Amino acid sequence: MQTLIWNQLNLTQQQDALQRPAVSSAQKISQIVKEIITQVRTEDDDALRELTKKFDKVAVEQLRVSQQQIRSAGNNLSGEFKQAIKLASSNIAKFHQAQKPTPTMIETQPGIRCELRYSAVEKVGLYVPGGSAPLPSTVMMLAIPAKIAGCSKIILCSPAPISDAILYTADMCGVDEIYSIGGAQAIAAMAYGTQSVPKVDKIFGPGNAFVTEAKRQVAEDYQGAAMDLPAGPSEVLVVADAQANPAFVAADLLSQAEHGPDSQVLLVSDSNELTNQVNDEINRQTTLLERREIAEQALANSRAIIVESLEQAMEVSNRYGPEHLIIQTEQPRQLLPWVKNAGSVFLGAWTPESVGDYASGTNHTLPTYGYTRTYSSLGTADFMKRYTVQELSEQSLRNLAPTVIEIANAEGLSAHRRAVTLRIGQEK
Repeated sequence: MQTLIWNQLNLTQQQDALQRPAVSSAQKISQIVKEIITQVRTEDDDALRELTKKFDKVAVEQLRVSQQQIRSAGNNLSGEFKQAIKLASSNIAKFHQAQKPTPTMIETQPGIRCELRYSAVEKVGLYVPGGSAPLPSTVMMLAIPAKIAGCSKIILCSPAPISDAILYTADMCGVDEIYSIGGAQAIAAMAYGTQSVPKVDKIFGPGNAFVTEAKRQVAEDYQGAAMDLPAGPSEVLVVADAQANPAFVAADLLSQAEHGPDSQVLLVSDSNELTNQVNDEINRQTTLLERREIAEQALANSRAIIVESLEQAMEVSNRYGPEHLIIQTEQPRQLLPWVKNAGSVFLGAWTPESVGDYASGTNHTLPTYGYTRTYSSLGTADFMKRYTVQELSEQSLRNLAPTVIEIANAEGLSAHRRAVTLRIGQEK
């Protein structure tokens, strides 16, 4: 990893140091995605088959996975895997059940009742990345809160061929329909519907830069579908002091680097010695990885940043706004109040990012690209909508009328005023 000294960089250089690799090609990606969406809307299922063959190198005739294939998937999986999914699902369900919002009702003044209520998004589409690293964990992170929220229709898209692990987990978590479609074309299919794929109201799930851009484009179209959050290529930032275990830090950095060549990992430390030790560990541990080539490509876009203090380290972290923030310091919880922008935080030497990815109970669908400044980690409430209710008695309306009439007159909206004055006998 390239090592930079933060205080020796000017503002432009600091910004460059925190630049995501995928952002530089954003304009090109946007145009490609636009063309894919247009093709899907124009050519329907034929486009999905053609694009699957083009990008995934797989010929798929039947886009929807059959119930027989789903049922048989479990036969190819070990009992140990099934038990792991069962335990992880239990933890995820516990955490997300606890998040389920409850209705609120108050009287703002006597006789005026105001309520906040919730209902589930009816039809949701889940996107689960596949390819060289199929992610059954993502199935759990999306399908479990969707079921808890009460969504009536849950469909899932994943690139062909879909692994048995994804099929088994999706079935166990209550997914209604599964489709062998990946990439931006899957997002377009769920957003607008095709002959085979039903249109959904909202799309959830992480993906590469093309998937993230497709979600953004369909969310901006009133005919499309809403999106959960910008969840693109994976990223992690580790804040570590001189007391951190360099082997642990290196392992956490590599656990994200192996996701894909467009992933990014950053180390921010106030210790030159620790940084050098981590770099040595990265070199050693990289040779042990099955996905070594992918990790090395990601490391080319990654760097270590030397700061003067842990306070400055947190300033750098907040400026970057990482998807995952790992704090490996002597007193990690003391830095928690400094966190402003992060998707999920991992405290201490014994909390590797892997536990959040799989089984601690928190959700691993998180905002990337620095969107942690305005977006939150995925939760049960994202699969729900809130609406308000108000109910007034006759006397409470009479009490509130002067206030409403005054504001309506100030805004020049006489029909607003009349809706009140007609009721209380001041106008006909």
